Amino acid sequence: MLSVLEGFSLIAAVVAVGWLLAQTGIFGRDEQRMLARLTFWVGSPALLFLIVARAELGVIFSGFLVATVAATAACAVVYLVLARRVLRRRWADAVLGGMAASIVNANNLGIPIAIYVLGDASWAAPVLFMQLLFLQPGWLAALDATRAGHVSWGRVLRSPVTNPLTIGTVLGLLVNLSGWQPPDLLLAPVELVAGVAVPCMLLAFGISLRLSPLPGREGGLAEPVAVVLVKLLVMPLVAGLVAGPVLGLQDAEVLAAVVMAALPTAQNVYVLALAYGHGERIARDGVFLTTVLSLPVMLVVMAVLG
Repeated sequence: MLSVLEGFSLIAAVVAVGWLLAQTGIFGRDEQRMLARLTFWVGSPALLFLIVARAELGVIFSGFLVATVAATAACAVVYLVLARRVLRRRWADAVLGGMAASIVNANNLGIPIAIYVLGDASWAAPVLFMQLLFLQPGWLAALDATRAGHVSWGRVLRSPVTNPLTIGTVLGLLVNLSGWQPPDLLLAPVELVAGVAVPCMLLAFGISLRLSPLPGREGGLAEPVAVVLVKLLVMPLVAGLVAGPVLGLQDAEVLAAVVMAALPTAQNVYVLALAYGHGERIARDGVFLTTVLSLPVMLVVMAVLG
């Protein structure tokens, strides 16, 4: 447990530096966007390439992935039912909330937590792989259909192949499957660039915590609370049940499945809401609340299962 707390402390310390940079006015929205773009377009693709190229394929395509998919599907269904039957929201609003309840921050927080808490970065790879290739395009198709009455298949098909995270993941998978070991001359610059990913992720994350408005100021808390309950309660619970009693995975796999399921909502859900001009409030509040509350949930998970 001490090593787990050390891992969380390391992550929290870097996030706190980002928060202080924003608090003192040294860094603002422009610097946050710069760090996010540097991570998204340069650092993370290089890091994902290295992670997937060196990962055991049994980790990427395993019962852990099955548990992750099951938990994601359960959250999507539960939230859509709540939004439509209980909260009486329109389909477009329900879809945005479903995205917030099911797409986890597997890049900006998932990779650091996999490295420093779970001890193996490859635990983040299956989650990113599933989300980038299948989950996000599927939600985009649903969002197109509910807003415009039809699906923009061009947008859906372009989404995975134009995403640098997907490209880095797929290239790493191809290298892994081929058995080819790239020479150090090629890997050295990739490793150097990949080294900026985690610090930039955490600094940008800390800045966003300071600059994000408090939730509930517009439209109440019913939808954000529903997102929090589904994301931080239903998803880890389903992941643990499927990984443990249903599939009988090893303790380390069960722990990794539950911890990764307890990650907060991905910040790109808010980016997508801005791009579509719809659902900004639920996306923003969902990201903020799940981010703040996910750490206590993970600590409870580690205390119970670690």
